[in-house]
Amino acid sequence: MRKISALFALALISGCSAKYMHNDISAPSAKLQSGKSLIIATPTNGRYSNDTYQASGEMTAAATRAAFARYSNNITVSQSCSDIGCLKNNGAFGYYVVPEILHWEERATEWSGLPDRIEIKVTIYDGKTFETAASTIFSGKSKWATFGGDHPQDLLHEPMNSYIDSLY
Repeated sequence: MRKISALFALALISGCSAKYMHNDISAPSAKLQSGKSLIIATPTNGRYSNDTYQASGEMTAAATRAAFARYSNNITVSQSCSDIGCLKNNGAFGYYVVPEILHWEERATEWSGLPDRIEIKVTIYDGKTFETAASTIFSGKSKWATFGGDHPQDLLHEPMNSYIDSLY
């Protein structure tokens, strides 16, 4: 009986935390410079199957802005641009940041046991050369025991903050 109780407790505890992974596409050759101005694109809203998740692009841009706010006071979020080609037309900045939603899946985890999932690609371009300064894909999935309170946007902040912190 104790073994069964211990296994149940272990399964419950392991289901109580979200899981994240990073996959660097282009590791930075040098640390980014604090204080430089930057502009952030607003990605196209995420989709899963036939569902488009309204405002998911704005939430992703806001999480990106919040992560960079510890390192710069001069941050612009472009609501009309989702790629580097468009961002270049907005003036000179120290860095150009392009987040892209690769996967956005909201599930009724508390009923189905299927976790919410996100996959976000973040590419940072140097403001002078427009070459890639850093790029990564991070993914996250919600905890199993959500009790109805988690959504994919809740999975944005921890991996975004962790990745941006690693760049400075």
